[in-house]
Amino acid sequence: MGDQAVNIAERAISLNQEPQLKPYIDIPKIAEIAQSMVKDVLDAFVDSDSKLARSVCERDDLVDGLNDQVFRELLTFMMSDPRTITRAVHLMIVCRCMERIADHAANIAEDVIFLVNARVIKHHADVKEEGEGKNIS
Repeated sequence: MGDQAVNIAERAISLNQEPQLKPYIDIPKIAEIAQSMVKDVLDAFVDSDSKLARSVCERDDLVDGLNDQVFRELLTFMMSDPRTITRAVHLMIVCRCMERIADHAANIAEDVIFLVNARVIKHHADVKEEGEGKNIS
């Protein structure tokens, strides 16, 4: 996660040298969700809270969807005006780094669930509470 943060910081330095490509709406959302995932997974680990860990796993799909949406939007910018390519690529890399941070948080959450419940979860869509008649595998 630290390496991803360094990559984001390096891109931010480059991005701040030019005018903003577009109003940032989804990128701050990705950052907010990824940040909350990291905080919550650390809390889940310290507190042995598999329910909180499950909520981290569930948010990973939201980050993936937002990342895809931003990618498509930035691709459209690049196709319509080649002068935006450098800035758009920097923003794509920033989003990808945040998405990777969210992935790492989800991986840690899976480990917490394993440590607490001795359950291996592989598909986030199937991550449900034990004892509620729902699948945990």
